[in-house]
Amino acid sequence: MSLVVVKYGGAVSAGAADGILELAGEYDVCVVHGAGPQITVEMERRGLPVTFVGGRRVTSPAALEVVRESLTAVNAQLCAAIGRRAVAVPEGVLDATPVPGLGLVGDPLPSAPSIVVDAVELGLIPVVAPLARGPLNVNGDEAAAALAVGLGADRIIFVTDVPGVLVAGGVAHAIGADEAERLVGIGAFEGGIVPKLLAAARAARGGVPAEIGVTAVTA
Repeated sequence: MSLVVVKYGGAVSAGAADGILELAGEYDVCVVHGAGPQITVEMERRGLPVTFVGGRRVTSPAALEVVRESLTAVNAQLCAAIGRRAVAVPEGVLDATPVPGLGLVGDPLPSAPSIVVDAVELGLIPVVAPLARGPLNVNGDEAAAALAVGLGADRIIFVTDVPGVLVAGGVAHAIGADEAERLVGIGAFEGGIVPKLLAAARAARGGVPAEIGVTAVTA
């Protein structure tokens, strides 16, 4: 079957598992999730500064502890919702290079971890938290794109709470990687759509068609 990588944010909806299982009826599926809202709330509760640079969270050793705890909780929640086909992928299976100036943050490299490949071949659904070897905190959208390219996926879907990418006042049905990066570069977008667009562009250039809502991102 074709392989689809699905990226979910930390705000996992009650219907997330239903959508994943529906996809898994037609495709092999690998899920990557984040925990952004949970991490931010807990960091603020502990009095830790919350700072982002280019969609990446500046991560001190104290912040990394929060990241690990939050990702573990969301992973368990999502696996429980999916059911017996879910396989929790432990931290440290992703490869990444450190990003200077951001603390314990990594830029993910395309990879095909054996635990993910084996789970997919058995008809199971690997659920991956974006925490790379090091450990290094990795942006979930970037991790999903790197995995999709490394696994040779047929498609990557970024699940979000917006219908797609807004361009010139309307939702674009398709946007090229070059144009996406140009618009990000001139500040046409802000917030969570920025890392999604850049990750989608990276996936598209790596040969994996990407979707953000109804918007297709092409190479």
